[in-house]
Amino acid sequence: MKFLRSLTLIGPGFVVAATGLGAGDLVAAAVSGSSLGTSIMWAVVFGAIIKLALNEGLARWQLCAGQSVLRGWANYFPRWVNAYFFVYLLLWSFLVGAALMAACGLAANALLPQLSVNTWAFIHSLLALILVLFGRYSFFEQAMKVLILLMFATVMVAVFSLDLSAISFNQTLLVDSADKTHGRLVLAVIGGVGGSVTLLCYGYWMSEKGWYDRSALPLARIDLVVAYAITALFGMGIMLLAAKAAPASIQGSQILLAMADELGRTLHPLFRNVFLIGVWAAVFSSMLGVWQGVPYLFADLLRNWQRNDDIELGAPSLAVSSWPYRGFLLYLALPPMLLLLMSKPVWLVMLYAVTGAFFMPFLALTLFYLNNRIIAKTHRYGIVSNLMMGLALLVFSALGVQHFFY
Repeated sequence: MKFLRSLTLIGPGFVVAATGLGAGDLVAAAVSGSSLGTSIMWAVVFGAIIKLALNEGLARWQLCAGQSVLRGWANYFPRWVNAYFFVYLLLWSFLVGAALMAACGLAANALLPQLSVNTWAFIHSLLALILVLFGRYSFFEQAMKVLILLMFATVMVAVFSLDLSAISFNQTLLVDSADKTHGRLVLAVIGGVGGSVTLLCYGYWMSEKGWYDRSALPLARIDLVVAYAITALFGMGIMLLAAKAAPASIQGSQILLAMADELGRTLHPLFRNVFLIGVWAAVFSSMLGVWQGVPYLFADLLRNWQRNDDIELGAPSLAVSSWPYRGFLLYLALPPMLLLLMSKPVWLVMLYAVTGAFFMPFLALTLFYLNNRIIAKTHRYGIVSNLMMGLALLVFSALGVQHFFY
């Protein structure tokens, strides 16, 4: 009964899941499924488990130490750490802004081709901007729950409606060093599933929910387990659908449309648009989550850089009405539109997933230190948590090196 009651109280986990379940997951899983079948489905599960461990560490630190992870970096690491992340955030945000616009444009254009991909991209960016500027967190959380339910239900119905008996479920645990595409797809799947930099936004969404101290940690853990279970199932579902319904000869911007066309022929003509609506819900929820959550990171970094002694998570300097928050929101929503002129929307989405993966070793290292050395001994990492941080560090570092040198 206590567990069921907890399910009625959770919410930030759905937000982080809906944000992470978007452009990177959808394209990387679809391309992987069409090219390699289900042979690297393990990467979806592994990526979700690793992201769960990282996010639990973030929640552990914030709820037990009473300050954000970024504030922890400012207090317990050299100043260059925050400077490094500041530069990284500017570059990452510009790239992710363009990638999410492109993904929303592709999804909407597939449904309503009367408008171009770029036109739909601009419309979605402006719509997300307006919703964040004028909507409260409670409205934002409910909207994200509706979107994640829509996209998850659509994919699961398609999976259970198809005949998957002919699909082989043999798993390839080792990356083929002779096949560069194989390695890049593994990296994109693990890096894309569940988000990357957006994991840091979970702390601010916990604060919006009113979770401020360690008494909320058990609830946060339930919240995250539910979120990443949905994340893993969604990613596996997309990979299965691609293995069954995406022609191997079609790649790039046409792969999702090809999947929708095949599902329409196999199941029912109406299901083509139903599936595309689910795709749209996935990518737009990701955009909406990034637009709402990432400006908190900029505002927090700026506060720390100015050595502001106000460390309260609900402080005015971190409010959605503050000028740093709103200024960075405009930076996300407007300048990246210029990248769309490159006319390579799927390339942008894949690059976003890959570059995001390189943030993981940095986050794992800092959480390893903060949660083993700084917080009270009773709340420090145990053997399992330390093992997961070590795995995150090793896997993302190894895959990153493979990407560059092989």
